[in-house]
Amino acid sequence: MPDGTTSDPADPLRLDRQVCFALAVASRTVIGLYRPLLDPMGLTHPQYLVMLALWERSPRSVKDLSAALALDPGTLSPLLKRLEAAGFVTRARDRADERVLAVTLTDAGRRLRAEAEKVPPAIVARLGMELAELEDVHAALTRVIAAARATPDQVR
Repeated sequence: MPDGTTSDPADPLRLDRQVCFALAVASRTVIGLYRPLLDPMGLTHPQYLVMLALWERSPRSVKDLSAALALDPGTLSPLLKRLEAAGFVTRARDRADERVLAVTLTDAGRRLRAEAEKVPPAIVARLGMELAELEDVHAALTRVIAAARATPDQVR
């Protein structure tokens, strides 16, 4: 077409063929499902992810949390400040190495886990997909993340 548009379903630039578009819409939509579950807990979705990492292991250094969550420390720091203000975590310098800032769950943060355990099954139920299918989606996304992070010489 002279104006640069096309209705060809095989057009590689069609919006509905873009992986980035599907990922962006899926991310916004699925994260939106968490809001009504997390609001009563006093958490945002990014704060929930921090808490998940701390429920796996606490204390953790900011550097370790940053790596686990794939967030830069500048993004993580305000999340930790808000979680600390809410009484869910404490931040303190490591006695063995003053350069390390350790993040530790408080009793309130540990108690919040019982409420958070209701979130994954609620999301699975809301999506209406089989758990095995969601595990396959997770595995595929994990491969996409690894491929996107690979340096050009690591790509086959």
